[in-house]
Amino acid sequence: MSTHVHLGHIIHIAGRPAVGEAAAALVDIPQGALAYDDETGVIEFCGPRTELPTRLTDPAGRDVHDHGSAYIIPGFVDAHIHFPQTYSLDAYGGGQLLEWLNTCIFPAEARLADVGFAEMAARDFTARRVSTGTTAAMVFGSAFPDAQDALFAESLKAGLRTVSGRGIQTVGPESAAPLLTSEADAIALTRAEIETWHGKGERGKRSALLHTAIVPRFTLSVTTQTLTELGELYGEVAGSGVYVHTHLNENNRPGTGEIDTVKELFEVDSYLDTYDGKFLPGSATGGKSLLGRRTVLAHAVHCTDAELARMAATGTSIAHCPTSQLFLGSGTMPWLRTVASGVTVAAGTDCGAGDEWLISRVLSDAFKVHISEPGKAGYSMHPAELLFTGTLAGARALDAEDRFGNFDVGKEADFLVIEPDRWPPLAKSLHLGIRSDDAELARDQELFTLLMGLREPAIAEVYVQGRPVDADTSTVVERVDRA
Repeated sequence: MSTHVHLGHIIHIAGRPAVGEAAAALVDIPQGALAYDDETGVIEFCGPRTELPTRLTDPAGRDVHDHGSAYIIPGFVDAHIHFPQTYSLDAYGGGQLLEWLNTCIFPAEARLADVGFAEMAARDFTARRVSTGTTAAMVFGSAFPDAQDALFAESLKAGLRTVSGRGIQTVGPESAAPLLTSEADAIALTRAEIETWHGKGERGKRSALLHTAIVPRFTLSVTTQTLTELGELYGEVAGSGVYVHTHLNENNRPGTGEIDTVKELFEVDSYLDTYDGKFLPGSATGGKSLLGRRTVLAHAVHCTDAELARMAATGTSIAHCPTSQLFLGSGTMPWLRTVASGVTVAAGTDCGAGDEWLISRVLSDAFKVHISEPGKAGYSMHPAELLFTGTLAGARALDAEDRFGNFDVGKEADFLVIEPDRWPPLAKSLHLGIRSDDAELARDQELFTLLMGLREPAIAEVYVQGRPVDADTSTVVERVDRA
């Protein structure tokens, strides 16, 4: 048994704070040390390097990695990203959500029926996660089993944490026809995926890397029968840690938008009711609820107070995707009202509607949209709140806060090594930017610059469970030539 010790400038959000408590929980150690057991990947120490316990200073029992002045931060957690949309960023659909789906996305996702194409997409998707430091992700999956198998296999090969499930669609427009299945097949294929992949990827004493989710695309892609049967399936498998992932209240264009269409078609009082087992006319109960501690709902831009209260009461989390919401004109999730409800809010790229793979770029958009909310709703997010939203909140949304998300002793070591000199604009902003004479404000200014200015080249190393992750780095051009 040996210990790995990584030396560098350590920054993380310690403990189990709420987002509003993140600033008080911010840990910043310029001359820091992160030590973890090689066999288990479990963190044994995080603090100033001068305070390393004697048992961790014996050269015979440790492997020291000195990163100099590089930053060591927790790995990013992406609470909502679409694997079948790997090549669909910046796709022009001529409208908002529903037009974009019909024109660009359904046809793009249908291409993953080709196994070779799907395998290429899985490699590129995984490689991009590594390059952007996304160590854990809630991944909206493909409709096609072979594509999902490729995604899980590539993720496991690289050593990343992945929660995913096949995208379930039993009804839809003509453009979605290749993605649709019968009601029976929807359940059978989902059950088979759970049996094949859920809880896989245990490495010695380390926890499993792969988990599955039940993933109805959104309410407009399923019927009441589908919702009934998914509720029954979830009732069977929830105890084993299976997740639920879908979309909620993304687009509210009057009359023809997603929300009005759901309420009119299902004759329900609220969009959330359809996931809460109340999907019959008048929001009458028709089946079991899909809400809970392992349920993550993407967007939640236009929630009512009652919907937020219900999500908080059930432990259901929100994947906040401001970059995507800007791209599709979906509006701004009201930050203060949403977090005041007690719902966990984690960051999601929503690639491909979101056109940024890097979680810190999503956090940048979050800062910009929320400071611009009108009147008293406007809010300037503290840098620690941004870091919290992109790391610890994501782990909490995945009901995995006891395993990763920060550097508390006893957690598994998921982290990034950031070398600013690999991206000169970031290095110059950090070294030459104005800093306050007040030490605490200067610290916050440095973290803000790090998050806002970070780009992929500066992410030098990525670790999950204390092990460096890797991925197939063949060029996209070579793969396209072979496809």
